[in-house]
Amino acid sequence: MKVIIHGTGVMSSMLKEVIEKEGELEITGFADDLTNEKGDIIIDFSHFSRLPSMIEYGVKNNIPMVICTTGYDENVLAKIVEASSHVPIVLSSNTCIGMNLMNEIVAKIAPLLTGFDIEIIETHHNRKVDSPSGTAKSLFNVINAALDNKMSLVHGRNGLHVRDKNEIGVHSIRGGSVVGEHKVIFYGDDEIIEIKHTSTSRRIFANGAVKAAKFLIGKKPGLYRMKEVLS
Repeated sequence: MKVIIHGTGVMSSMLKEVIEKEGELEITGFADDLTNEKGDIIIDFSHFSRLPSMIEYGVKNNIPMVICTTGYDENVLAKIVEASSHVPIVLSSNTCIGMNLMNEIVAKIAPLLTGFDIEIIETHHNRKVDSPSGTAKSLFNVINAALDNKMSLVHGRNGLHVRDKNEIGVHSIRGGSVVGEHKVIFYGDDEIIEIKHTSTSRRIFANGAVKAAKFLIGKKPGLYRMKEVLS
C-alpha cells in the first residue's frame, strides 16, 4: 500500500520513521501541501488550517484518509463528514489503543456513579496550540452520551459560583515536553475514582495511524472511528 503523509512536523516525522522501519508500506508523499502526490491512502498529522485543502485533494483523487489532526472547528468537521460520503475516512483525535480503551471504560462507569462530580484534566507539551485537546473533547463527548447528553462542558473556572452538578470541568495544562496525559476523575462523597492514561512516546500514535490505514483497505465510503479499527 502506498501512503501519502500529510504534514511534515514532529508527529509526521515519527510516522515516517515507523513506516520505514516496518517495511510493509511505501511512502509516496511527505508534504504540508498536496499537489500531485499519488497513493492509496493519506495519513494526516498536519495543522488544522491545512485540512480543507487536503480533504478536497483526497475526494478529488478518490483517496481514503486517516485524519489525526485536532483543533478544527465545526465547519471543517462538516467538510470531513461530507467527504466521507465519497471516500472512507478514519477520524480520530487519538489513535493509541490505551486511550481508546479509556473512552470505553469511562463511558461504562459514568452511569453507575450517580451523584459523582466529573472532572477531566489534560496535560501536553508547551508547543501544543489547541486546548482543550481533541482527546479531552472526545472523553467529554463519550461521557456525556453515556449520561443521556445531560451534561454541560466548562473550560476551567473563575469567579464566585458553586459548581453545577450537571457540568463536567475540562482543564488544560501546558508545559515542558509532556507527550500527553489525560485524567478523568469522579469525585463522590468520601471517595474518589481516577482513570488516567499517560503517553510516554509519540510512537503509539504512529502505530495506531498505521493500523487505521490498513483497516481502510477495501472499505466503503463512510466515517469510521478508532473503536471500529480496534474491534
